[in-house]
Amino acid sequence: MTLKSVLTGAISGAVIAVSMPASAETQLNVITGGSQNMVEYVTDYLGPLFEEKYPGVKVRVTGTGPGDAGSQKILEKLEAQSAAGKEQWDIDVIVAAQKKTGEMKEMGLLADFRGNIETGKMVTRETAENALGVYVGGYVMPMFHSQTAIAYNPALVPNPPESYDELREWVKKYPKQFGYNGIKNGMSGVAFVTGWMYTYAGDAKTLQSGPYDAAKKETWAQAYADLKAFNENVTFTPGNAGTLDMLNRGEIVMGPVWVDMFYSWQGDGRIPPNLKLKLIAPGMPGQPYYYATPAKAANKELAEKFIELATSPAVQAEGIVNRFNWYPGIDADHVKASLDEKVWSKLFTDVTPLELAQKGKPFPIGPYFDDIKEGYEKQVSN
Repeated sequence: MTLKSVLTGAISGAVIAVSMPASAETQLNVITGGSQNMVEYVTDYLGPLFEEKYPGVKVRVTGTGPGDAGSQKILEKLEAQSAAGKEQWDIDVIVAAQKKTGEMKEMGLLADFRGNIETGKMVTRETAENALGVYVGGYVMPMFHSQTAIAYNPALVPNPPESYDELREWVKKYPKQFGYNGIKNGMSGVAFVTGWMYTYAGDAKTLQSGPYDAAKKETWAQAYADLKAFNENVTFTPGNAGTLDMLNRGEIVMGPVWVDMFYSWQGDGRIPPNLKLKLIAPGMPGQPYYYATPAKAANKELAEKFIELATSPAVQAEGIVNRFNWYPGIDADHVKASLDEKVWSKLFTDVTPLELAQKGKPFPIGPYFDDIKEGYEKQVSN
């Protein structure tokens, strides 16, 4: 798909409004957490696309590094400008991880902008409203969603479990054929454990949204005991990549993975092309990266137009799905018309948009997340 065709598709999708005049000196400052590929996405693709739409605007991007540490640097920069009493801040668009974006919103560092852009109507997942217990509705647009699911070999597992309940019975019949990494060396295992606790600890909604009650963890003993019994019939893997490696070698036939990593490995020929995915009920967690604009961005309107373009169906299709195998930040049904049928079939056949909406869960709020991991160490690992 060419730069021109993507831009044309975005305009025809009615998500870019009238052109906005900008002086030749206008610089839109974007700061992004994440790995280097997040920086390159803006410098090589999204930035030039925006500059073509708005002549006279130059997009400048700075990377701060992956994980919460990278997003913390963004928070600190905004906090410093706020403390200095500056009327205009020199960051227009931020791209940040879920936890730190929620903290920025709580600190009053972000603008309420989503109602000003057309694509704001295209988000449906709960993570657009809730960032690990912090209400962020209006203040963020998801750039993409990373999602976990169960990978399996259909030649050996023609009827995979549909739920955690069915999986518990399956491992009893086929011991050591399911593998995951516990809560060490990778978040795919942590996500699996989180999904288990949502299923069996009770009141998953409170775990995801709060309020926090320290006494709640005292009611989780049976869930942990059942997970410890479950673990007697599983094979432990070295981590995210280790689960995929063991699937490739046939040492296990099923295990939790990150969907984007699964498809990237499959595209590179590192795992067999016949492996498939199942998002089991009642669901498993994933996490977004967010676009947001600071409370006192110097170029507020341009920042909103940038986010609107970045979250348009055509750009989400080409930039997010085609390039990275991520799930789009907007509802997938809005992206379908902009995707090649083969790409859609690859990414949305095993896990449909409806399943994503119903069974794609957020991670717990911070205190409950810490309690879950601590309880696993004390009651399951030992």
